[in-house]
Amino acid sequence: MTVRVATLGFPRIGGRRELKKALESFWAGNSSEAELLQTAASLRKENWTRQKEQGADIIPSNDFSLYDHVLDTSALVGAVPDIYGHKGGKVDLTTYFAIARGRQVAGGEEAGDHAHDCSCHHHAATDVPAAEMTKWFDTNYHYLVPEFKEGQSFSLSSTKIIDEYREAKAQGIETRPVLLGPVSFLLLGKAHGAAFNKLDLLPGLLSVYTEVLRELRQAGAEWVQIDEPTLVLDLDDATRKAFALAYQSLTSAVPDIRLLLTTYFGGLADNLETALSLPVHGLHVDLVRAPHQLEDVVAKARPDLLLSLGVIDGRNIWKADLSRILKHIAPVAAKRDIIVAPSCSLLHTPIDLERETQLDAEVKNWLAFAVQKIAELATIAKALNEGHESVKAVLDASDAAAESRRTSTRIHNQDVKKRAAQKDAKLTQRQSAFPVRQKAQEEALRLPLFPTTTIGSFPQTKEVRQARARHAKKELSTQDYVAFLQKETASAIKWQEEVGLDVLVHGEFERNDMVQYFGEKLSGFVFTKHAWVQSYGSRYVRPPIIFGDVSRPAAMTLDWWQYAQSCSRKPVKGMLTGPVTILNWSFVRDDQPRSETCRQIAFAIRDEVQDLEKAGCPVIQIDEAALREGLPLRRKDWQHYLDWAVESFRVTASGVQDKTQIHTHMCYSEFNDIIQAIADMDADVISIETARSKMELLEAFTDHKYPAEIGPGVYDIHSPRVPSVEEMVELLRAAEKKVARRQLWVNPDCGLKTRNWKEVRPAITNMVKAAEILRG
Repeated sequence: MTVRVATLGFPRIGGRRELKKALESFWAGNSSEAELLQTAASLRKENWTRQKEQGADIIPSNDFSLYDHVLDTSALVGAVPDIYGHKGGKVDLTTYFAIARGRQVAGGEEAGDHAHDCSCHHHAATDVPAAEMTKWFDTNYHYLVPEFKEGQSFSLSSTKIIDEYREAKAQGIETRPVLLGPVSFLLLGKAHGAAFNKLDLLPGLLSVYTEVLRELRQAGAEWVQIDEPTLVLDLDDATRKAFALAYQSLTSAVPDIRLLLTTYFGGLADNLETALSLPVHGLHVDLVRAPHQLEDVVAKARPDLLLSLGVIDGRNIWKADLSRILKHIAPVAAKRDIIVAPSCSLLHTPIDLERETQLDAEVKNWLAFAVQKIAELATIAKALNEGHESVKAVLDASDAAAESRRTSTRIHNQDVKKRAAQKDAKLTQRQSAFPVRQKAQEEALRLPLFPTTTIGSFPQTKEVRQARARHAKKELSTQDYVAFLQKETASAIKWQEEVGLDVLVHGEFERNDMVQYFGEKLSGFVFTKHAWVQSYGSRYVRPPIIFGDVSRPAAMTLDWWQYAQSCSRKPVKGMLTGPVTILNWSFVRDDQPRSETCRQIAFAIRDEVQDLEKAGCPVIQIDEAALREGLPLRRKDWQHYLDWAVESFRVTASGVQDKTQIHTHMCYSEFNDIIQAIADMDADVISIETARSKMELLEAFTDHKYPAEIGPGVYDIHSPRVPSVEEMVELLRAAEKKVARRQLWVNPDCGLKTRNWKEVRPAITNMVKAAEILRG
């Protein structure tokens, strides 16, 4: 029996964030389309070569994307919403980036974002918003939501998947092209206009998929990886039948190409029979999220079905326990050919641990990034193919690292564990019910109807980033750095007063990231220099690594809030990141339940909330941008997660007086199915992202008769567009039909850190004017 190594996808961004720099240069008009595409080709070549060098036998192509692989699939099949003016034929870069980022027109020319020298610049110039964006399952990666209309037609509108297969082949590397499966593509999209069943579009979509498979086979591809991650979700019988229709159609239409059906982010469970009944040639299963499914899969899989076993965690950064994995899969490898692979695409991990030359040596010994994970897979395959003795030194080192992590005294703090184990009900209850608090807050704050605010951060300009970098390199003294940040903060406060905002923020110029900033001040965290992962488009983050018990040695935000409040008589918000978001946006230790780590973080944030209130802070925002993101993919597991997540938030917020107003903020989320949990958080004000959905997301709050106050975003900060006063008024009037005037706040969708002041100033000015019109 033979064991081979495969990867399902590799990070796209480049070890030095080459893709980010190339994209942003192109968008700014400083480089050409040809230069952007050359950078992309160089990154693909580097990725293919690197995976091969690390021991991968099966290497993916078409896992690379200039923005998002779901958007790539929309382009592939020509699913372009009408507002982008696509008239058929190839989807060019102008259209592609308009869907991703919107398009702003100024004086007959497209504003700087698209003012590049581009041969595809032939569209009629129109001002269009970006497509809706949401989280990719329960990860922090965002995808562009496909949009479908009744009777939607599809046509082959991009040859990217074929071109990149041929590109690799020309370099002497045989790849397995990756394609998002047709059923998952439809399920992950949304119906636009009249309600209809998206799966009714499947036959038309399959004709394009058939064409793609035929072209790949003609180009020489023998296998295609078709990702159907929705097979790990709760599905009804009609959806299961759609899978059967899809794969019977594809395999009968293109019988001479082999399909590997790829599932990840969970177990197949009640969809296992469906997956195994499909006439595909291989099946990938996630044995990290669902290790117990192996026995069932092997017992029920037909003998000729090639099994790909996802044994290395594609979503976390811990070294694998190689001996444990070998023990788990050796009986299977002894009886049939298998592939060993990461649980999912390595898109969700940093690229190379070796670049972390300053990382704590003990902790570094516990870690593996994408490059190292492929090497781990190669070790597993060699041990199974040639015997354990052939890799004894590597297995011994793996065992030693696992033992070191289990026994390290740096991980465990008994005082922290004892505090987090407290079960006193008062820890999670505000002094009074919301109506009593609302009255106390109205008297304390004296705000108008439709109070205006922002979510927290202001643009991190080149000057701010340079000052931070110079301070880190000790080229700028701490005294001078603080003076610079105070000047930026005072300037932001003054501008907010001038423009007429009601509740101000200090701008967060001292913060590198809303999670990293807090992690650097908490115990139990370590940080990297180069471990970037993609969040969306050119937006990358460096998640903190939680390796041990978490506590707060000292106040984290108090000085900056006090300085900002000293600059204004208007209320300035204290800005904190909530425990669930810190958890979900970090690489989390896997040696204890996530709920336990979250509760430890909650007590640390509670201490900060109480320090802010003692200092006189009237409004404290505790962002839980990622609360829904951590929701388990199976509904049966939801309540357990929501119980501990909501309880953790309440631990942070429940120690304050009635007059102290607690805000929270949530990013792209569907709220209907967890609205009771959101109400149970018992925040006084929640701000949410609703601009792209045209206030659709507010309907959950209407139906639930949500009792507290709501700030539905009226300004999409993920796009460079500056929305007009009229556009925001229209959104607010739509919101007014859904919730009471007294409940409504006016704010952007999210923080403004990634935008520039040229966009922010007019957008916020328009937002304040819109609120004034509503008051009138």
